[in-house]
Amino acid sequence: MKIGFVGLGQMGSAMARNLIAAGHEVTVWNRSGAKAAPLVGLGATQAATPAQAAGGAEIVATMLADDKAVEDVVFGAGGLLAEAKCHVSMSTISIALAERLTAAHAESGGSLVSAPVFGRPAAAEAAKLFIAAAGPSEALAACAPAFEAVGQRVFTIGETPSAANLVKLSGNFMIMAAIEAMAEAMTLAEKGGVARETLLEVLTGTLFGSPVYQIYGDILAADRFRPAGFAAPLGLKDMRLVGAAAEAARVPMPLLGVVRDHLLAAIAQEGDEIDWSAIALPIRRGAGLG
Repeated sequence: MKIGFVGLGQMGSAMARNLIAAGHEVTVWNRSGAKAAPLVGLGATQAATPAQAAGGAEIVATMLADDKAVEDVVFGAGGLLAEAKCHVSMSTISIALAERLTAAHAESGGSLVSAPVFGRPAAAEAAKLFIAAAGPSEALAACAPAFEAVGQRVFTIGETPSAANLVKLSGNFMIMAAIEAMAEAMTLAEKGGVARETLLEVLTGTLFGSPVYQIYGDILAADRFRPAGFAAPLGLKDMRLVGAAAEAARVPMPLLGVVRDHLLAAIAQEGDEIDWSAIALPIRRGAGLG
């Protein structure tokens, strides 16, 4: 199928490569055009604007950092709004923006599918992402071949696109909460003379054998916070979006404040290029560990 792909960061580049490898006709666009060169070498076409990436495509996917980046490529000069038959928003964005995109695409004669993904860059490379998708049933059916090329499972949330964004924000909050719990537990164990690796072996070999504990537990045990698989400022952005959703729904989330503050501390102490799991560092320092 003909697919436009907008946003070629770590995740987007890997996803676009998998679409090309699956035999799809892919047109790519990125704000920094140089990132498109490797994909062009694999057979992609480079578009001059997001609108050009969307023109003639059955679907156009966006994989971008935040609300502003999505707004720019949809509503800005050369934006894809007028050309998109089906816009597949795979970024982690706010509920408010998902609702705005839904209305705007409907008005322009197109449709929105929200399809944010769970998985770090390694999962994107291996086409093992999990996809939470919501939108009109016909549009979801049109996206199926693309989803198959980049993911291992699709969870259909319903016909309201913003519902998928709410699922993604809820999931990212739970990832951060799991990292917080592991970092605190590892700090306690380490200060008591038990190696982080030993605690992790026990936890993942008994009651905590799920991917989130295994993946992030390994990162925490090894202090593998650089290069960032998911940069802490993006995690902070996501927690702000969770907070906005919680405030709108009148849902108190006390733990959210804790993980947000530890993200702020990690960024202040370590810089923007640190992984979001580096919230472990301010936790350890608070306990008097180096």
